Amino acid sequence: MISFIKRFALLGVISLAACATTDTSSLKKSPEATFKEADELSAKGRYDDAIAQWKKVKESYRSPEVAATAELKIADAYYAKEGWIEAAAAYEDFRKLHPRNAKAPYALYRMALSHYNQIEKIDTDQTPVKNALTSLEMFLKEYPTSEYVKDATDKLSLCRLKMAQYELYVGRFYYRTDKYLSAVGRLEGILKKYPTASVMDETLYYLGASYLRMGENAKGKETLKRLVKEYPAGAFTEKARKLLASA
Repeated sequence: MISFIKRFALLGVISLAACATTDTSSLKKSPEATFKEADELSAKGRYDDAIAQWKKVKESYRSPEVAATAELKIADAYYAKEGWIEAAAAYEDFRKLHPRNAKAPYALYRMALSHYNQIEKIDTDQTPVKNALTSLEMFLKEYPTSEYVKDATDKLSLCRLKMAQYELYVGRFYYRTDKYLSAVGRLEGILKKYPTASVMDETLYYLGASYLRMGENAKGKETLKRLVKEYPAGAFTEKARKLLASA
C-alpha cells in the first residue's frame, strides 16, 4: 500500500512538472511573433521597448537576413527617438557587418544624418560637424547614384560652411588677442579648404589685416585688394579700402 502511494505521488510530481514545462513553452514567443510585436511597439512610439524586442530577435534568430533586418530596425528606432549617438553607432555597426547589404547605402546616409543632427552652435565642440562631413563625403563617393544624393550634397555644403565659420570664429579670436600668426594659419586654411564658402570676404579682410599687423605689408595689401576686386559690394569691402588707404 505504501509503495502504491509513493508511486502515485511520484506520478503527480511528474505530471505537474510536465504541465509547467508545457505552460512555459507556450508563453515563449517565436522570433516571428517577437519581430511583429517590436514593429507594433515602434509604430506606437515605444522605441525602447521595440529595441528590446528586436534585440531578442537578433540574438535568437538563425537567419542572417532576419538578424540584419533587426539590426537596422534597432538603428532606425534610435534615430526615431533622437538618440543620435546611439543611432550613428548602430548604423555604423550595420555597415561593418553587412557591407554588401542592399541597405548599406541607406545605413551610411542615416549615419551621416545622425552626426549632422548633433550639430550645435559655432562656439561648441565641432566634432559632430567633422563626423557628418566625413560621412557625407564617403556616401557621395561610394553611392553617387543614390536617391539620397541631393540631400547629402546640400547637407555637405552646409557642413563645409559650418567648418569655415568655425575657423573664422577662431581666426577672429586670434586677431583680436594679437596672435596674428595663429590667425593667419586659421584664415589661410579657410581659403584652401573651403574656397566657395560664403564667408570669403570676411576671411580675406581679417587675413589682410593680420598680415599688416605682422608687418607683412605686401601680403596684406594683396589680400585686401583681392577682397575689393572679388567682393565690391561685400560687407567688409569699405573697411578693406580704408585699411589700404592707411597702409
